[in-house]
Formats: sequence, C-alpha cells, structure tokens
Amino acid sequence: MADQNFVDYVKICCRSGRGGAGSSHFHRDKITSKGGPDGGDGGRGGHIILKGNKQLWTLLHVKFRKHIIAEAGTNGAGTLKTGAQGKDVIIEVPLGTVAKDVETGEVEFEITEDGETRILTAGGRGGLGNYHFKSSTKQSPTYAQPGENGKEEWKILELKILADVGLVGFPNAGKSTLLSVVSAAKPKIANYAFTTLVPNLGIVSYRDNRSFVMADIPGIIEGASEGKGLGIRFLRHIERNAVLLFMISAESENINKEYRILLNELHRYNPELMDKPRLLAITKSDMLDDELKELIASEIDVDVPFVFISSVAQSGLDKLKDLIWQNINDE
Repeated sequence: MADQNFVDYVKICCRSGRGGAGSSHFHRDKITSKGGPDGGDGGRGGHIILKGNKQLWTLLHVKFRKHIIAEAGTNGAGTLKTGAQGKDVIIEVPLGTVAKDVETGEVEFEITEDGETRILTAGGRGGLGNYHFKSSTKQSPTYAQPGENGKEEWKILELKILADVGLVGFPNAGKSTLLSVVSAAKPKIANYAFTTLVPNLGIVSYRDNRSFVMADIPGIIEGASEGKGLGIRFLRHIERNAVLLFMISAESENINKEYRILLNELHRYNPELMDKPRLLAITKSDMLDDELKELIASEIDVDVPFVFISSVAQSGLDKLKDLIWQNINDE
C-alpha cells in the first residue's frame, strides 16, 4: 500500500444525537373523557461507536470525516409509546486503535479484538413521559422531561500496530530486507535512511504450518523519544508488539553502544517497554567469516540472546525464527 494511504492518527468532531422528549398525554377514547396520564418516553439519541475490524490496517477512511453526527431520538407519544432511538453511527477501525479525549489527552479505551464495539460518544437520554410522574397525591401530572442534549466532543484516534514481533533498529539496519525475505510483504528497500516511512506487516511461516506476525517499524535515531527524526510518531507502534527484535548491522563500529542507544530511546518513551522480551540480530553477517563472528560475539555485552543473520544469503534465519517463536510462546 502506498505510504500516503497509511494513516495512524486522526482528529474528529463527534456529535451524538439528542434524546427525544417525553410526552405529556392523557388517555382519551370514546368512553373515557378524562383518563390518566399515558405519555411515553422519548427515544435515546444515536451513539457514535467504534468497531474493531481485522481487515483494516489504516485510519485512512476516517481521515476525511472530520464531523461525525448521529441522529436524534424521536419524541414519545400517547398510549405509552416510546419514541424511536436515533440511528447509531458505527465507525470500523483497525485492531490496535486507541481513543483519546482531545482536551485532556486521556486514553478512554482501546479496540483490540475483531468485532469489539465501544461507545465513543454517547447519545442523549430520552425524556420520561408524564406517566412516570403520577402519584397518589398528583394523579394528573401535566409535565414530562425534555430529551437530554447530545454531546459534541473532539476525539483523537491513534493506531498502534498489533504484531507478535516488532523490528527495532536504526535506519538501514536491514529490517525491511528481513521482512521481505521471511514473509510475502514487499516493503520499499533502498540504501538510504528512512526508506521505510510507514509500518509494514508480514506473516512469517514457521514449522508445522504455524506462523507469526512481524512488523517493520520505521528506523529510530538517537533523540527519537524527544521528537527527532520521525520522532515518537512511530515509537507508539512498538508498544503493541509482544517481542522486540533489535537489529544492528555487522558494519556497526560499536554494537553494544548502538543497542544501548536504541534501548534508551525506548525507555525514555515508555519505561514499560523494558518489560517486553528482547532479542538481538546482527544483520548483514554474510560479509563475516567464522573467525570474525567469534571475535564480534566475544565483544558483545548485552543481556539478551543474539544471532548472526543475513537476509540476502538467507543464513541464520531458521535459528532466528526459533528464538522468536520460543519468546512469543514464553510471553
């Protein structure tokens, strides 16, 4: 999918429906000239609802719907007839969508399952008819409740990619190349920084017809947690990955330093990311002989399992998949 079609942040104005008014009505028929109150309740105003859809992976279809308006409920009527509810507006969103309040920035809920529905903005309640207000001392109430106003609220929808393993690394670490080799995904690949501008997902086949989902996250640079480079725009996608695979090129002058820079950026963005299982892949290792691999391995001082891989030569990939699968299931 083209880069411009991937949208992971939208700001929308939600206006739910007003509730219908209750009815102030008294029973009348050909044999009853002065019956008791029988005014019905007003109908509820329409909700604005988010619904999870596993077939979606972008918020593009919501981007151009800046104002979302639900219908009002209708008024109640005599003979205890309740007004019709306003029609709800259902917005289908990808799994991993987070709803926030614009003014407070508070997270209200997340959509994580296919078919899951949550009310984003509730419709106004319908007013009670005069039937509810009769009593032993007031048998003919002439008043009924008006319908409750709907709400007008600005909301933020943010998408956080759901995947089993997320690829974390500097630009040109070989993340896109790995994804293109182990899955059917076709990310853009070139020898310059920030080739990947949107997250890419791929399904990786594993032994015995099993599989897992891998996400190629755009490259991180030092200072990303403060907004440098692509900034925190894509760091949030890492929050929904079960396992983090750090990828550092064998061309790196200091693997330990690069790993710690990446780890520090994740920690500064969200300390909870430190609780996720982590793995390290030394990429582009096809240019290393066995002796050089042993030398580099002896110098690596990290607290996670690591493996040498080459996506081009397709070496070390089975071992990498085994490590990933083990950590996914341990998680």
